[in-house]
Amino acid sequence: MKHAMIVTALSLTLLASTVTAQQRTAAPPDFDRYVAPVMEAFEVPGVAVAIVKDGQVVLAKGYGVRKLGERTPVDAETLFGIASNTKAFTATALGLLVEEGVLDWDAPVVQYLPWFQLSDPYVTRELTVRDLLVHRSGLGLGAGDLLWWPESDYGRAEIARRIRYLSLATSFRSAYAYDNVLYLIAGELIEALSGQSWEDFVSERILAPVGMTKSNVTHSSAGIVGNAAATHARVDGTVRPIAPFLSDNTNPAGGINSNATDMAKWMIVQLDSGRLADGTRLFTPTTTAELWSMVTPIPIGTPAPELAPLRANFLGYALGFQVNDYRGRKLVSHTGGLPGYVSKVAMIPDLRLGVAVLTNQESGAAFGAISYRVLDHYLGATHDWLAAYRAVTTRAEWLMASAEQRSAAQRDSSSRPALPLSRYAGTYTDAWYGDVEIALEDEHLTIRFSRTPKLTGTLEHWQYDTFVARWYDRELRADAFVTFQLEPNGGIDRVKMRAVSPATDFSFDFQDLLLRPAGRR
Repeated sequence: MKHAMIVTALSLTLLASTVTAQQRTAAPPDFDRYVAPVMEAFEVPGVAVAIVKDGQVVLAKGYGVRKLGERTPVDAETLFGIASNTKAFTATALGLLVEEGVLDWDAPVVQYLPWFQLSDPYVTRELTVRDLLVHRSGLGLGAGDLLWWPESDYGRAEIARRIRYLSLATSFRSAYAYDNVLYLIAGELIEALSGQSWEDFVSERILAPVGMTKSNVTHSSAGIVGNAAATHARVDGTVRPIAPFLSDNTNPAGGINSNATDMAKWMIVQLDSGRLADGTRLFTPTTTAELWSMVTPIPIGTPAPELAPLRANFLGYALGFQVNDYRGRKLVSHTGGLPGYVSKVAMIPDLRLGVAVLTNQESGAAFGAISYRVLDHYLGATHDWLAAYRAVTTRAEWLMASAEQRSAAQRDSSSRPALPLSRYAGTYTDAWYGDVEIALEDEHLTIRFSRTPKLTGTLEHWQYDTFVARWYDRELRADAFVTFQLEPNGGIDRVKMRAVSPATDFSFDFQDLLLRPAGRR
């Protein structure tokens, strides 16, 4: 009888441990029923989710539809643009070259690319390979993005050359400011050292060995018909399909298209320090340590009350990843955003846990509500993320609307331009962007960025010598103030621009332009 009791107790113990293990490896309970209201709340047509734990795929699944108005569902192999989640691939590619001994993280970039220049000679000389990846060069937020966003006819080499004319916003290595253009330089560095384009190197040296067989490496592939999610955004108050971003000149910063199945494989390799499915290594734990070690601290703000669990004790940028603490654990993550696509990848190395959320609508609230629900499940925590993000989103929309209303209320609508409209017409030049044409057509002014076809529109008078550029392509959602500054003799000295709405994507860095009449210095 005693022996039977021991056996029974042992059996119960084994059963309990088995249940606990199953709970640790299973997806959150009722996960499908959770995702559906998140998508409905934030008007997201389609989502793909990948969850990995302890080297295994827990979930790789699609939800919703690829395109509004059509029934074709999102599945585990539906492609989405992962945007800036590409940066981790570029950083990993550099890590492979470091392991081969042809590159040093802390060597100056000019050692490998002698033509590279920034506006400050000291920064040019001292900027290292590591600095390319960690947003501390001194460039401002999104500086130079107008060279490629929206789609321009500048090639990658010309964008790289024009970076030298961008003014630095802060001193070298003194502040965090997210940029994309230096990842383009990282792509040029990969090509110079490997003899392969960034696209070929990442495809052959990373995607293929990881087994990401359906992923691709070019923005332009988003326009290819197939199992790909259409892009959607809220335009004039309504969520609808929009045109995808198709320019390949900055693929190293955001060009990869992937799916739930392939992103699961990517996270497993990252979480296992570069070990591939066949037991060989893509990279070593040394490279993992480099990729995940904070370099640039990011100021820690106070999250909205509804998002209190996101309060961090440390926060910074590593090599292609953000690192911070979440509920006492180190979190390695990144987000990505393109017109109509936003995504998030989040990994907790201590738990060998990863989640990727890909969406075909521009709702960071949606990927936040889903990803933190997954992380909390494995951490044994609870929080109503759907309600939290719904409240935060509602308040943010109200604040944006209020800001725009205040701006309109401060306008002196009775004021008039100081000059006849014809005097504002002409060619204006910015050192790093190039030419902007302002013309008088049918008694109203138009504006056209010479290298960016989508940046064409009308200039509506706002007040005094300030006009508003209303772009013909309303999907841009980036109307901008255009202010003419006059000389004492009534001539035009310079033109400055800035976005009308605080909701405008930071890559429309109009504020960095300093336009002067052509022929002037």
